[in-house]
Amino acid sequence: MIGWREKIALPDLGLPLIHAKIDTGARTSALHATRIRPFERDGESWVRFHIPHAGLTRAADCEARLVDRREIRNTSGIGEERHVIATALLIGGRRWTIEISLADRAGMAMPLILGRTAIRRHRVLVDAGRSFLAGPPAGRGGAEKTKRAAGKPRAAKTQTMERDDE
Repeated sequence: MIGWREKIALPDLGLPLIHAKIDTGARTSALHATRIRPFERDGESWVRFHIPHAGLTRAADCEARLVDRREIRNTSGIGEERHVIATALLIGGRRWTIEISLADRAGMAMPLILGRTAIRRHRVLVDAGRSFLAGPPAGRGGAEKTKRAAGKPRAAKTQTMERDDE
């Protein structure tokens, strides 16, 4: 079970900890990126982009193989062509590959929207009234482990649901 907000990692992009909004109403995941520049490497399409500091410990410049360019509707319902990459997602102690579109999300509360196709078929339930249920991303490429005593269960926290109009 995960909450409507989670701390995740995108280790292939060098992002060990990032806050994500889990949005089952959104089909596609979207990562806040600026300075998006496609380029060719060894005959393949790649994209170079900048992840601003927003919610991260530091800004990051990233490169990833371009999977697709597709029209995706933004939060206002207007279609826009976006670059789409595939990368590893680390949430709690679980890891799998997801597709993420790169978009300017500067006006949004969280730098990453995790859409329903990213969590479909991974046996994940979303508790829309709670946050940070998965714990920090653990495993290869995730944030450092917490100082919780080994073997001691994590106490579930009930969070007051904050509204962010995304």
